[in-house]
Amino acid sequence: MSLITVGTMAFDAIETPFGKVDKIIGGSATYVALAASNFVTPIQQISIVGYDFPKEEMDDLKKRGVELDGVEIVADKKSFFWSGKYHLDMNSRDTLITDLNVLADFNPIVPDSYQGAEFLMLGNLDPKIQLSVINQLKTRPKLIVLDTMNFWMDIALDGLKEVLKKVDVLLVNDGEARQLSGEVSLVKAAKKIMGMGPKFLIIKKGEHGALLFHENHVFFAPALPLEEVFDPTGAGDTFAGGFIGHIAKTKDISFENMKTAIIVGSALASFCVEKFGPNKLKEITKSDIASRIDEFVQLVNFDIDLV
Repeated sequence: MSLITVGTMAFDAIETPFGKVDKIIGGSATYVALAASNFVTPIQQISIVGYDFPKEEMDDLKKRGVELDGVEIVADKKSFFWSGKYHLDMNSRDTLITDLNVLADFNPIVPDSYQGAEFLMLGNLDPKIQLSVINQLKTRPKLIVLDTMNFWMDIALDGLKEVLKKVDVLLVNDGEARQLSGEVSLVKAAKKIMGMGPKFLIIKKGEHGALLFHENHVFFAPALPLEEVFDPTGAGDTFAGGFIGHIAKTKDISFENMKTAIIVGSALASFCVEKFGPNKLKEITKSDIASRIDEFVQLVNFDIDLV
């Protein structure tokens, strides 16, 4: 039940209305691996880090069943670094610093030991890198999930459209869905985007949940109302990790099972925001996850007596 995840392993500096951290582990691949490893192993990581990425973080990932054969370590450069400041509503943020460092030279090589993986999660990266990984796989995975953002729509739209032809599931937020499709209505946007290649589209709406589209079907998953939201960084990647982790565990790529996977992803993301960086994800147990999923079920469970 192997799962390849491609993305960044990085350092973040984060400031929110509730505090700040100057340097904490982050990166899309880190969050995806931490979330997905609750459901399936091995997670076969493809990323790039510098000499400064902590060995204890690598060891922690290995303990969780994450294979690091595909993680390139560059001996004379620093790891990718991002710094951001969140506004009071926690939905909007300003990027203060982006130091690509090793990421500027990222040219992923899929190790032979990763060939034959059934599931592929492509984190938010340059579409050229995402396409390169797909093209290196000798056998097409059962399901390819891709995350992207407005930045790539601005500077690499043609490349993004090329990779969209080869994926099964696309993850974007509502603003990105509108930008990619040129449509204001999310239903029209979904139809247009699915016409570009993906059979399934997930539109993330932050604290307002997520929408899943497939053909003429639509499913809405709520977000859990939380008392404390400390740091939304990585929540989208954690959602993706929970989603693909459940799919890989069950090996069921039906629309019905994806509904469950969205709830699982939402549950994991709801933990992520409770502490800075991935700290909360490192603490949770299987029973914590089961309880949180049950909270989601109760949130939307209702009986109606028609008069």
